[in-house]
Amino acid sequence: QVQLVESGGGLVQAGGSLRLSCAASGTIFGINVMAWFRQAPGKQRELVAGITNGGNTNYADSVKGRFTISRDNAKNMVYLQMNSLKPEDTAVYYCNKASGLRWSWGQGTQVTVSS
Repeated sequence: QVQLVESGGGLVQAGGSLRLSCAASGTIFGINVMAWFRQAPGKQRELVAGITNGGNTNYADSVKGRFTISRDNAKNMVYLQMNSLKPEDTAVYYCNKASGLRWSWGQGTQVTVSS
């Protein structure tokens, strides 16, 4: 069972930036689409961004143009560059397979954006 460890969250003012990292304990090379998700208090977990092995990306409408997902298969890492952050981006962020039988969720990393 691959373990996922997310990091890089924190408290930032609106308009600021953060870069999240996700370290997988096993290979992600065979995983077609890796993704970042987020869960705000009282809300369901939602998909924020996904990236294929070939580097194709997709984003939730709410983050298009502000967030950039990337992956490094050699290092088993997935990243999320977040710019122009808004208070509504406040949530716990997780990474995992985009679909199918997912690995166990990591502890996530808290992102708090103040207005």
